[in-house]
Amino acid sequence: MTPRDTFRFSLQLLLLWHGILAAAAAIGAYLAATQAFDLPNWAHTLLAILLGLSMAASAGAAWWLWRRDRRGRNLSLILNYLLFVALLLLWFQSFNFYLGINSLANTFGRGVPFLLLLLIGYVVGAQADRFEQKPARARFFTRAGKYIALIGALFFLYAVGILAGLQSFLARFSSLQALALTLLLALLALMLWLAWRPGVAQALSARNSDEEMLYGLLFLSPNLLGFLLFFAGPLLLSLYTSFTDWDAFGTRNWIGLANYGEIFGLTFANLQSPTQLAREVIDITRFDELARLNLFGKHILVGAEDKLFWTALRNTLLFVLLAVPLSVVPALLLANTLNAKIRGMSLFRAIYFVPTIAAVVGVALIWRWLYNSTVGWINYIIAAIIGWINGLAGAELLSDPAIGWLSDTRVALLAVVIIASWQWLGFNTVLFLAGLQGIPKSLYEAATVDGAGSLAKFLRVTVPLLAPTTFFVLTTTTIQAMQLFDQVFVLTTPPGGPGTSTTTIVLYLYQSGFREFRQGYASAIAWVLFLLIFGLTLVQFQRQRAGADA
Repeated sequence: MTPRDTFRFSLQLLLLWHGILAAAAAIGAYLAATQAFDLPNWAHTLLAILLGLSMAASAGAAWWLWRRDRRGRNLSLILNYLLFVALLLLWFQSFNFYLGINSLANTFGRGVPFLLLLLIGYVVGAQADRFEQKPARARFFTRAGKYIALIGALFFLYAVGILAGLQSFLARFSSLQALALTLLLALLALMLWLAWRPGVAQALSARNSDEEMLYGLLFLSPNLLGFLLFFAGPLLLSLYTSFTDWDAFGTRNWIGLANYGEIFGLTFANLQSPTQLAREVIDITRFDELARLNLFGKHILVGAEDKLFWTALRNTLLFVLLAVPLSVVPALLLANTLNAKIRGMSLFRAIYFVPTIAAVVGVALIWRWLYNSTVGWINYIIAAIIGWINGLAGAELLSDPAIGWLSDTRVALLAVVIIASWQWLGFNTVLFLAGLQGIPKSLYEAATVDGAGSLAKFLRVTVPLLAPTTFFVLTTTTIQAMQLFDQVFVLTTPPGGPGTSTTTIVLYLYQSGFREFRQGYASAIAWVLFLLIFGLTLVQFQRQRAGADA
């Protein structure tokens, strides 16, 4: 068979294959659209969309291949590769591959001693380099090392139960589903090989740019597929869920914007007096009193369908307003100090960075003990300082406040702010240090020649040139503050207490989704939080760009 005949045969097989794929995808899309499978409604819709896209891609690949267009080969390779990966995951599931990995983890310890033989084999084989002038002895050590390593590998596989695993694997071939998946994988591998062959690429006039694109997509595919499966997919699913009343167990009933309506549901009513009862002016079966306002002499009552959301929003924004400056401004000053050439400065940099890498749970538990109102060190130090001041004055000028850091609704959020600011300080300091080290020293020397002092150099040189770093630090810290959860969940009892004084949006999202099992409502809260963070980030970006243009 001539190369030309081989190309025609390969092209005919690819055309036939994509015709079959298009037909099968069309049938599957029709069955999914008519809800012929035992799946939820959302799964039928998603399956119909995916099969419809597969049908269109297969038809397009067949059309271009028939016209001998290079785009047909590119599309064929991409489609077959995606199908191969999807079926490979199903094949692993069908052959209990994931359970086999779990079993291997349980028996791995029994084979560890035999891994020493692999090390011994490597050491023995490496001795051949010492006998370059004696080829026979060098070959002896090389072969001996290989045999020792091979024996060690065989004993290791036997010890971890490879025979039982192979027996279970071969037994799965008795299943029609597993056999069909294996045949489909083999067919997809064959079609990938046919389309990838250099002869097919040359016959279809493939360009170098096409090969570069395909190789680039191939190397990026693990990351891209992981992004689609574990980020973009769940993100879109949560968006759909936010329009349903799903409780994490039953079916998802489409309710449109009802969840968002409940989140933002507010009512306003005029009060005849500041003390007028709420039930006299609003429907208390639907709305809870949120606030009382005095605008231009008029008293207005604000009611909310979900009062706790607005409370969580207020706490979150207040936390951002306090924690962001307390973790950014000191970090800038500290970085400016640590940037000096002082002996032992590397040690101080490491010490300040330790809170960043410390476990949040462990840190929160330590601070919880420090905050204890009776035996905590913080209140003990405050009491000692007050006692010293009173002793100097000879009179009781100050009294011990005995602050209930985690039990007083007035200071509980401040306690969380202190911990978070302390934890984020080190990371922000490192970022500022990186920005400071990028500023040319010649600018400071020129400022010194002009008679500028330390403060003037900081305000006129350091701060303006550090603007990009400051923007990044502010943005990331704000996003981190908006997503506060760990510290509140571990530090307060119950989480978000006392009362609702430390309840944040993410904590409320968790409580709604995983305690009240209102997954649809929790998804809506998550998207509201996303839009809020996106809006704040966009405002910061616009301010940064306006400052750069000025």
